[in-house]
Amino acid sequence: MVARSVLVTGSNRGLGLELVKQLVGLNVPPKIIIAACRNPSSAQELNKLAENHKNIHVTRLDVGDEESYSQLVTCVGEIVGSSGLNLLINNAGVAPKSTRINMVNWNQMTDTIHINTIAPLMLTKALLPQLKTAASQMDGSALTVERAAVINMSSILGSIERNEQGGLYPYRASKAALNAITKSLSIDLRTFNILVTSLHPGWVQTDMGGSSAPLTPVESISGIINVLQSLNEDHHGEFYQYDGQKLPW
Repeated sequence: MVARSVLVTGSNRGLGLELVKQLVGLNVPPKIIIAACRNPSSAQELNKLAENHKNIHVTRLDVGDEESYSQLVTCVGEIVGSSGLNLLINNAGVAPKSTRINMVNWNQMTDTIHINTIAPLMLTKALLPQLKTAASQMDGSALTVERAAVINMSSILGSIERNEQGGLYPYRASKAALNAITKSLSIDLRTFNILVTSLHPGWVQTDMGGSSAPLTPVESISGIINVLQSLNEDHHGEFYQYDGQKLPW
C-alpha cells in the first residue's frame, strides 16, 4: 500500500487522472482516494472511475480560490475520520505558452505563480491538521509516504542549475519557487514526522506536455508510484524525478 489515504489535486485529466487510475489499480490500493478537481460535474472519466471503485471520492477544489479550501478541509475530515490524511499530492498546475523576454507579461507571471506556487503552499497549510493526525498514528519518527507526506509535483524546468535554454519565465519561476517551498516545508514539518519531497514527472504526453513528449502518462505515473513507495528520510526535502534520479535545485 502506498498510503491509507491519498488526496490528488487536478485529478480530472492528465497526470492527476492517471495517478488516480494507477493508485486504484494497485494490488493493495489506498482505502481512500480523494480526487479533487475544479469542476467535478464535467469530469466524466473520473466520475465513471469513481462509480466502479467505492474508495474514490470525487470532490471539488479550485486551487486558485482559497475560499474553496475550507469546504475541502471539511470534506476531507468527514472522509478520513480520526485517521487523518496520509498523503497530499499537489499535482494541479498550469503551463503558459513558451515565453521569451520580449513576450513575457505581468499576468502570465502572476497567474502562473498563483496556481503553481502559492496554491500548493496554502493547501498544505489548510490540510496540515489532517496530515499531523495521520503522522501521529505511527510510533517512532521514521519518514514514509505510508505515514504522512506532502508531494509537490515540480519540473526539471524549475532547476536553476539545469537551465541552459532560458525563456519560459512564468513556468520556470513558479516551479523554482515551489522547490524552495518544498525545502522550507521539509524543515518545518520534520517536527511532525511528515515527509516532504518535490517530484518531476518527466516530459509527458499531456495537454501541458504536448504530443511530442517522450513519455506517456502511464510510464510517468508508474515510475512515480514506485518512487513514492521508496521515499524515506534520505529523500526528505529533496528533488527527484519519476525514475528515482536525484535532481539539482
